[in-house]
Amino acid sequence: MNSPDTVSNDLPRSDDAPSSEGSDDDAAKPHPLHRRLKSFVKRAGRTTDGQARAFSELGPLFLLPYKPVPLDLTATFGGRAGPTVLEIGFGMGEATAHIATVLPETNFLCCEVHEPGVGALLKRIGEQSLSNIRICAHDAVDVLDHMLQPGTLAGVHVFFPDPWHKKRHNKRRLIQPEFVTKLAQHLRPGGYIHCATDWQPYAEQMLEVLSAEPLLRNTTEGYAPKPGYRPLTKFENRGIKLGHGVWDLVFERAAST
Repeated sequence: MNSPDTVSNDLPRSDDAPSSEGSDDDAAKPHPLHRRLKSFVKRAGRTTDGQARAFSELGPLFLLPYKPVPLDLTATFGGRAGPTVLEIGFGMGEATAHIATVLPETNFLCCEVHEPGVGALLKRIGEQSLSNIRICAHDAVDVLDHMLQPGTLAGVHVFFPDPWHKKRHNKRRLIQPEFVTKLAQHLRPGGYIHCATDWQPYAEQMLEVLSAEPLLRNTTEGYAPKPGYRPLTKFENRGIKLGHGVWDLVFERAAST
C-alpha cells in the first residue's frame, strides 16, 4: 500500500479550499456529527459587487432552493439527462468551474453555504457560459437525506476540506464513518467518491475511513494518481514547489450482490 511522504503542510489555507467546516473559534463546541450530522460550520465573509450582480442576474437560473422533496435530476438540469456528481464545499468555485468545462456531459450539483463562494461560482458560470452546474446553498446532509434518492449519484467530490490540524480537533473533520456511509448509499453501482487533501494525517484518516466502508472499494492500492479532471490550484502549485504533498483518494461503490 502506498504511503504519503512525511511532510508538514503549514501553508495558509487556499482561497479556493472548501469551507465545509469551521475555524478554531468554535473548536470548543461539539462536532456537528455529534449533535446532528451536518457538512459545515458557517463562516462569515464579504460578497463583492460582482458576486452580488451574479446573485441577482444568474441566481434565478442556477441556484436550487432547498426543499425536502426528492429531486427530478433531469428536470433540475433543464432536461439534461446526464450523470450527476455532488460536490460538497466548493470554496470559491475555481476547480468546480474547470471540471464542469472538462466534463460537459456531466451535471454538477454543488453544495456550499459560504455566500461569497456561491457568488463567485455564479460569476464563473456567467463568464464561462456553463450550463451543467446547479448550486444549493444549504447543508449537504439535508440535501442527501431529503432531495437525493439512494443509488442516484454518479460521483461525489470533496476537495480540500478543513483538516483540523490539532489532534484534539480531529473529530471535527468531515470525512467520518457515518458521513461516508451516507455518501456511499447515494452512489449508483460503479459511482465514485473522490477526496483530496494537502494534509498527511487527514489523508491517512480518509484512507482508513473509506477503506472500512463495506459499500466501497479502492480503485487503486492506497492513494490514487490525481484524476485528469481535477485542476491544480495556485495554492496547490505553490505547495508542491515547497515540497508539500497532495493526496487523492478515489473509491467506487461496489456492485450489489
